Amino acid sequence: MRSAGVRRAGVLALGAVIGAVGFASAASAHVTVSPTSAPQGGYTVITFRVPTESATASTTKLDVYLDMTHPVASVNVQQVPGWTATVKQQKLPTPIKDDDGNTVTSAAGEIVWTANSAASAIHPGQFQQFPVQLGPLPANTSSMAFKALQTYSDGSIVRWIDTPVAGQPEPDHPTPILTLTKAGTDGTASAPGASAGVTVAAPAPAAAAKPNNTWGIVGALLGLIGALLGGLAYARSRNTGPQG
Repeated sequence: MRSAGVRRAGVLALGAVIGAVGFASAASAHVTVSPTSAPQGGYTVITFRVPTESATASTTKLDVYLDMTHPVASVNVQQVPGWTATVKQQKLPTPIKDDDGNTVTSAAGEIVWTANSAASAIHPGQFQQFPVQLGPLPANTSSMAFKALQTYSDGSIVRWIDTPVAGQPEPDHPTPILTLTKAGTDGTASAPGASAGVTVAAPAPAAAAKPNNTWGIVGALLGLIGALLGGLAYARSRNTGPQG
């Protein structure tokens, strides 16, 4: 009887472990921007990371909308094999200056990446990265939001447009946000081979890593499974040991 109870407890515990893995994977499978911060007034390279959450459909298109209340004079996309990128310009109500002092009357308002074929789409269990060079970053705001629409091969669209609020739980579909820091306060390094004036954020220290990263989850789960198996072995040894 005790052995059967231990087995039932083991099954329940393993079910909880599997459920925790599933929840953690779903919670972290967001469209995000990396790095998460850059200095005001400079040029930088950011990367939109797009995972496919669906188990049956592939990601075929990504629309990213730039904040036109804080426009950026120069936006350049890096070619992604198998995808076509289109940068759509919008007329500015108030002209801005580029870093050379030239007047800019229109700026990029939307970037659309479209898969060239089903083979190059982002399949279930995969992700793709879309790099963008932009600047000068606005100096009159502390952040830039990039609302994004993710289109799947089955026609469904996931809208990453919810603005996170400090002190509140993260929304289901948070907008990717780039935090802008005062020039000189954010660690930056020159990008190898990059043109003059272009910077990328330096790697974050290990202590700043999020506690729910994949390897941390795996390590914790392996520890839990090890403890569970040890408990089962102990219970079995008690049931099969010498009887007084």
